[in-house]
Amino acid sequence: MSDCQHQWDMANIQFGFVVFEKCFHCNCVRTYFTREGVGIIGDEYREDDHFWQRVENAQSFRFDLRCSGCGALEPFDDMMGLFYCTSCQPECRVEKLRKQLEAKRTYLVLACGFLREIAPIPGRISRRKLEELSRYFNQRRDTTRSRIEVAAFDLETGFAQCQGEFLHDVGMLSPEPVTDRKSPF
Repeated sequence: MSDCQHQWDMANIQFGFVVFEKCFHCNCVRTYFTREGVGIIGDEYREDDHFWQRVENAQSFRFDLRCSGCGALEPFDDMMGLFYCTSCQPECRVEKLRKQLEAKRTYLVLACGFLREIAPIPGRISRRKLEELSRYFNQRRDTTRSRIEVAAFDLETGFAQCQGEFLHDVGMLSPEPVTDRKSPF
């Protein structure tokens, strides 16, 4: 174990889409990340006993963190994207956490793992990885004014009722660079 006080930078950045598929035979839902152009909603195909249909897609991006000091790499291949709460359900525990953190001048960002066929909620990102993400987002901020906390998206209902949004870079899929970008913080 290194004694380095990691100074993280994003590495291996991939812009693309999270694709949601549902099997009408067993009602399983799964997700995957793709850098390719997204197919048409409603596309269907069969895989073993499953009859998959593409039901939704969302822009997202993936990345790893690399320490500029020691070169350590923290992979985030288990994360389909970062998500933010839109306060769609007042009684939701994520919304309650968001309000608690907001009172402390802390913004909540959710790290979302992939949906697997056998689990109706996203895979959980480890506590250590969540702490490193929070550290990354706060390392160059004036944390006396505000902070960012990264938590796991772990609602029992998964995406079924949630109307939150994936964070993505405006214009990330455009061949023209965006030059008038404003900071979200």
